Amino acid sequence: MTRTGFVIANLFRKRVRTILTLLSVIMAFLLFGLLQSVNSVFSSGADFVGATRLFVQARVSFTTALPVSMVPKLEAIPGVVRVAYQQWFGGVWLPTNTPLIMFTLDPQRYHDVYPEWKMPEDQWQAFEHTRTGLIVGRQLAQQYGWKVGQKVPISSNIWPQKNGSKAWQFDLVGIFDGKDADWQKRTNLAFIQQDYFDEANQFGIKGRTNFFILKLAPGANAEAISKTVDAMFENSPDETKTQTEKDFNISFVKQIGDIGLIVRWILFAVFFTLLLVVGNTMAQSVRERIPELAVLKTLGFSDGSVLGFVLAEAFALVLLGGLVGLTLASIAGAMVEKQTGGQFLLELDRGVWLLGVAAIVLMSLAVGGLPALRARRLKIVDALAGR
Repeated sequence: MTRTGFVIANLFRKRVRTILTLLSVIMAFLLFGLLQSVNSVFSSGADFVGATRLFVQARVSFTTALPVSMVPKLEAIPGVVRVAYQQWFGGVWLPTNTPLIMFTLDPQRYHDVYPEWKMPEDQWQAFEHTRTGLIVGRQLAQQYGWKVGQKVPISSNIWPQKNGSKAWQFDLVGIFDGKDADWQKRTNLAFIQQDYFDEANQFGIKGRTNFFILKLAPGANAEAISKTVDAMFENSPDETKTQTEKDFNISFVKQIGDIGLIVRWILFAVFFTLLLVVGNTMAQSVRERIPELAVLKTLGFSDGSVLGFVLAEAFALVLLGGLVGLTLASIAGAMVEKQTGGQFLLELDRGVWLLGVAAIVLMSLAVGGLPALRARRLKIVDALAGR
């Protein structure tokens, strides 16, 4: 039997115990992969290089509305080609009570700012000229079986109509898709007419929006334009915060709290628990095999060889569980990206995998170190005598 075969045979001599421990390691590294991806996303700084769009929101919060009257001032800034705006609608698909990613907007402006969305021109025209018009992404249409021409009942958990009802009804006039595979993943969105929303909502909210989207001219200095926008409205009732499209999506989720701190504490709890579980498994395994380890030394295996066997068992256990867990995290991250239409990316990049490998090595040493040292110091006479 080879040394590798010997290690594997010892590792699975108690199959149930090993499998349960392995599942613990897999779940720990699954959480590690997903949470570390989240932490990497939220710890990334602003990147204005290559930005083609900027998002402008109220300085205080995304939920604070800004006046649509700001549009001419924003479009007058050198380097800004076109300005669109969006208001969060808080839509819910009534039959299944499922939340939707849904906004109100100006159809023509949005079409100009987002050429990545592909839809027949007659459907864009229908959306622009239909007061109760609704357009949805391909994924959303397929999910609920929606077809162009049908009426779609949607509730809003924020905005009731003037009659007090939160049940709205829209005419589906278009289904859009993305220009490529990346954009096609994001087609779980729904849009309605800003003018109709202004006219029909109970609160009388008119001419206000949550954020503006600035489409920049090729080669425009995004960072300089961002500073210009914020300086323009500084010390006014409508102070702004301008950022890249990526950072806007990140800040939207960051409103729930300090994501980095939450992630670090969760990972600490997960790996501390894993250390106890796997460490106990390795200690018990070595304790059960003390006479066998003594026999190995009697047959001529050195103290270092015995130490190496125990460390190899610990490394094999953590390595197998770690790689499976990180692989499952990659799959789960891709599923999250698909379900959120690409709005929330949980990609396990090279940095996350390198951290995962480092965690595997450190965890192996931590859980295997003490049992391996005990095996190394084992006295043959004492072990065979049961002392």
